[in-house]
Amino acid sequence: MKKKILLGFGVLLLLFIIWVVYGLFFATPVSPPATVTYNEAGLEITIDYSQPSKKGRQIFGEESEGALQPYGKYWRLGANAATEISFNKDVTFGGKAVDAGTYRMYAVPGPDTFEITLNSETDVFFGAAEPDYDLDVLTIETPVQQPASAVETFTIGFNSTDNGANINFSWDQTMFQVPVTLQ
Repeated sequence: MKKKILLGFGVLLLLFIIWVVYGLFFATPVSPPATVTYNEAGLEITIDYSQPSKKGRQIFGEESEGALQPYGKYWRLGANAATEISFNKDVTFGGKAVDAGTYRMYAVPGPDTFEITLNSETDVFFGAAEPDYDLDVLTIETPVQQPASAVETFTIGFNSTDNGANINFSWDQTMFQVPVTLQ
């Protein structure tokens, strides 16, 4: 009898492991991974993130209104794994100095501004977990703007400026940008 119970438990465990492996490595993710890069005038910036879609949901707003990402709460700037940004040289990020390297990047949304933080904790697979705030390197505030039309899929992109680039973040009825320049 014990043998049959152990065999049944073993089969269930094996099926669970197969399901997890399939989900992690073979299934098409709901929020696909994306990488964007900027490479001009010796400045290289790479951002790895995942792209969730609106799918008829209210994205930013008050928690009491059922917003997917409530104001004043940690957001990983995407989905799945934590969003990471890399700089090949020392830069200013939103006007604040930051050394070359790779950082975890997250936000705290608000109705008028977003706080964007760089954190030295990297290689975080489950980005839904809040970071170790003691490892925050810098935090900036950036004003919220409204795009011409709603953006279905969360998108990060770049546009060149005279002395660097703006990182542009767009989703739903919200967009904001962070200037990056060489030090």
